[in-house]
Amino acid sequence: MKLPQEVLLAEPRGFCAGVDRAIEIVERALAKFGAPIYVRHEIVHNTYVVNDLKAKGAIFIEELSDVPPGATLIFSAHGVSKAVQEEAKARGFHIFDATCPLVSKVHVEVAKLAQEGYEFIMIGHKGHPEVEGTLGQLEGGIHLVEDVQDVAHVAPSQQEKLAVVTQTTLSVDDAAEIMAAVRARFPQVREPKQQDICYATQNRQDAVKMMSGQVDLVIVVGSPTSSNSNRLRELAERLGTTAYMVDSAEELQPAWFEGIARVGLTAGASAPEVLVTEVIERVKTLGAVSVRTLSGIEESIKFPLPKGLRMDGVAPAAGEES
Repeated sequence: MKLPQEVLLAEPRGFCAGVDRAIEIVERALAKFGAPIYVRHEIVHNTYVVNDLKAKGAIFIEELSDVPPGATLIFSAHGVSKAVQEEAKARGFHIFDATCPLVSKVHVEVAKLAQEGYEFIMIGHKGHPEVEGTLGQLEGGIHLVEDVQDVAHVAPSQQEKLAVVTQTTLSVDDAAEIMAAVRARFPQVREPKQQDICYATQNRQDAVKMMSGQVDLVIVVGSPTSSNSNRLRELAERLGTTAYMVDSAEELQPAWFEGIARVGLTAGASAPEVLVTEVIERVKTLGAVSVRTLSGIEESIKFPLPKGLRMDGVAPAAGEES
């Protein structure tokens, strides 16, 4: 029986700047204010990360009514609606916002153009917390499309002022296809100056495109709720390579590796490198003798923390924490 000989590691993979920042916000809040710290929704979509922070004293909630008055509350990296922001303020929580700055950029764009009278088409997945947060920036006026077919059913009240925004973790190719359909139906539509799909999503998908043709099997480390991780698995399969997504090394099935010479390995933007290392060790027990990292873009982006959590020794002014 042929067993895997080599593991090729995609580059880049794993944590992005927005995820790094979100996790650090929770850890610094715990260090500064002590447990418990409340987090609305999973801080990032990864089981290992969430369980690790739970063990340190973070409590994850969906409803603000589950947070006691005066508690410290953190908004997840996916962003929240205006209604959630206002309710949290009204309840008097000490708030830190871990929304990824690239998601916040979309929110700012929506607010700015809405003031100019624009309606919006949003390309994204219904029910995803990032999409819910962006839709919740306005009371109406945002039409969600999930695929090319949805574009035909969009009924804006006018077409002169129509703009497009997208979820940041989409398939780059899918989004381009849907965008082409939007453009064909609404030729005057305003597109973002820079696409909303984030640099990390784009880079990880590009790395999978480069890797897929060189391997017999792709393993994506990521949780089922992680949009960008799911897109990596789908992309590999679309390119003709068998692909599986696993939350941990325990989920690997020996049968997957029978007759496989090379295994490609990547991780979604919310998956920590420790899980990648564990997967490598497990694949080695199945026969792999070498591990090689492919060349790829080196990411150096880092986002600043909220003022009240920076370790700069300067006490924040009143009302400056978030």
